[in-house]
Amino acid sequence: MAGYGSYAAIGDSFTEGVGDPGPGGAFIGWADRFAVLLADRASGPSFRYANLAVRGRLLDQIVAEQVPRAKELAPDLVTFCAGGNDIIRPGSDPDDVAERLERAVADLTTAVGTVMLTTGFDTRAMPVLRHLRGKVAMYTAHVRAIADRYDCPVLDLWSLKSVQDRRAWDNDRLHLSPEGHARVALRAAQVLGLEVSSGSDQPWPPLPPRRALDVRRDDIHWAREHLAPWIGRRLRGESSGDRIEAKRPDLLPL
Repeated sequence: MAGYGSYAAIGDSFTEGVGDPGPGGAFIGWADRFAVLLADRASGPSFRYANLAVRGRLLDQIVAEQVPRAKELAPDLVTFCAGGNDIIRPGSDPDDVAERLERAVADLTTAVGTVMLTTGFDTRAMPVLRHLRGKVAMYTAHVRAIADRYDCPVLDLWSLKSVQDRRAWDNDRLHLSPEGHARVALRAAQVLGLEVSSGSDQPWPPLPPRRALDVRRDDIHWAREHLAPWIGRRLRGESSGDRIEAKRPDLLPL
C-alpha cells in the first residue's frame, strides 16, 4: 500500500456514485468510499484523489473526456469502469465494445501506475436487465481477458453475491444504494489486499416475508416511475441528466 499515494476514478453513474446521496445534493459512491479506505492506509504525508466520472457517459465519451485527464494527473492508481451504458443499448456488440476498451486500457497503462478494471454485475435477478445477462457476461469475460493481458487487478462485481440482494439497490433498481456502494468499496479494497473491518460479501439480515400483492404493487410503481422513463431515454439516446463537470477534477488531498 505504500505505493498508492494518489487515486483517480473514471467511469459513468456507477463510479460517480448515483444512488448514494451526500451533502449538498452531491453523491458519495463506492469510489469516494474506496478513496477513504486508501487514504486511511497511505503511508505518505497526504493522499490525493480525483473522481472524474460523469453519469450517462458511453465508453467513447469516457475515453475522449476522462482518460486524457487521468493520464495528465498520472496517479498511482486508476479505477476504470466503462462500457455498461454501451452494452445495454439495443444492437450493441460486446466484442466491439471490448476492443475499444482494450485500446483505452493499453493507452492508459503507459501513463499511470496501476489500472483496476471493473466487470459488470450479474443481472440475473434484475428486472429488464436480466434479459441482457448474456451480453453482460460476454463483456465481463472480455474485461477479465484484457486485465490478464495488461496485468490489471479486477474489481469483479459479477461474483459479488451481496449486491444481488434488493437492498443493495436504489429505488430505481438501476443504481446501487448507499449500502451497495459500501459493499463495492470494500471489495475494491480487498482486491488490493487491504484488511477491512467487514467483508464485502457479509450476509444480509433475513427479510420478513412479503405478500404477492405488495410485490406486484411495488413492481407496477417502479415500472411507471423508473422503467418507462429509462426506456424512453434509451430509445432517444439520452442520458439521465449529465453533470457539466466532474465532482473532483483534480488530485486533491482527501
